[in-house]
Amino acid sequence: MIIVLARIELASGTRAAFLNEFHRLMPLVRAEDGCIEYGPAVDAITKLPQQSRLGDDVVIIVEKWQSVAALEAHLRAPHMTPYRERVKDLVVSVQLQILEPA
Repeated sequence: MIIVLARIELASGTRAAFLNEFHRLMPLVRAEDGCIEYGPAVDAITKLPQQSRLGDDVVIIVEKWQSVAALEAHLRAPHMTPYRERVKDLVVSVQLQILEPA
């Protein structure tokens, strides 16, 4: 299994629009072979001093895949191209962390 943390930096004020498009995509991705988990996360409101806030213009996508091959297939999946087109004006940058359980 691999774990992917995708940090999506968004154009200011576009988080709701991005999440709307992302939620449309989620059922298609979750149906892909090898997908274990796939969903967005944003800052939780806490009073913990250790918390480092992402801010209103960042979404973290938490993904779990059975293998790197499953992740690679996901990146080529036919529904990803129209999704990328729909969000291209909302997304400023994407950073991936690909991890494995230790």
